[in-house]
Parts: sequence; C-alpha cells; structure tokens
Amino acid sequence: MSEAGTPTKRAGLFDLRWVIALLFGFYGIVLLVVGIAFTTEADTAKAGTNLNLWSGLGMLGLAILFAAWAQLRPLRVPTAASEGAATGPADDADGAGER
Repeated sequence: MSEAGTPTKRAGLFDLRWVIALLFGFYGIVLLVVGIAFTTEADTAKAGTNLNLWSGLGMLGLAILFAAWAQLRPLRVPTAASEGAATGPADDADGAGER
C-alpha cells in the first residue's frame, strides 16, 4: 500500500482483474448464446446436460466476481509527480541515477 501522504490514482483498465472479467464475460455470453440457440436434444442427451449453457453461466458469474473485486478494491498506483520526487532521475542502466 502507499504511504499516508502519497497521492495515488486508480489503475483503471490496466488492472488485470478487469481484463480477466472482460474476457470471461465475452466468452460466457458466447457460450450462453450457443447453449440457448444452437444446442440440440441429441447434444444434451449425449452429455446429460446442456454444457454450453452451464459453462456460459459459470463464466458470467466469474466475470461478475472479478469485476466486483476490481471495483470494490481498486488497485492504487502513485501519481507521476510523487514518483519523480521520491526516487529522483534514473538515467543509467542499473537505475541508480546521478550520485
């Protein structure tokens, strides 16, 4: 976490949880549509259940959990002004800066 006086901002879409939520949500919707519109009785009888439908619902549920987690507990990153002031310039290969 950041120190008490350090200004921070939300990471937004750079937070990996949002990327995971979007991907699971997209594929969940695709599977849900396939499960509802394109699954035949023969497919359901072969597997015993409509796997596309239930997998799509599970993926949508997981996407909602990841989105809620990212929204309720956002990733905070320090602002550019506070980064430069704390570390100073780093202009050589090992990041040591001028000494």
